[in-house]
Amino acid sequence: MNHVKKLLVAGLVLGISGSTLGTYPLTASAAVDGKAVFDKNCSVCHSIAPPPKLAPPIVPISARYHQKISSRAEGIKRIAAFIKSPSRDKVLADPQAIERFGMMPPVPLSDAELNAVAAWVWDQNTAGGWGPGSGAGKGAGMGQGRGECIKQ
Repeated sequence: MNHVKKLLVAGLVLGISGSTLGTYPLTASAAVDGKAVFDKNCSVCHSIAPPPKLAPPIVPISARYHQKISSRAEGIKRIAAFIKSPSRDKVLADPQAIERFGMMPPVPLSDAELNAVAAWVWDQNTAGGWGPGSGAGKGAGMGQGRGECIKQ
């Protein structure tokens, strides 16, 4: 009986110390940090801003979603759906990015983690300056389609 009490007390102490040290959420509804989800699950392949790692950087991805979708809620929903189950029919990224990096694998996250990281990705488009340049990828930018840059 004494041995059982010691085990119970040890379990209680470990449980309390774990929750007070932040190892476990204090409540079931504890908010999920999208940046933390990104750091743990996505940052191996994705940088936040250029240059890219093994996949496109997040800022241009976010900018592309902002170009195509005006509603934050819809953008987050579409980003989360893509992360959960990537496919060509869900791609909003630049088609050249898919050619360069390939299709990402599905990421096994909980719904709370998916929504948190999708919201974080959406919110990375703070400058609004990313996207097609004046040439829109058709060679009509500074070189005006001549295959060279205009010397300034």
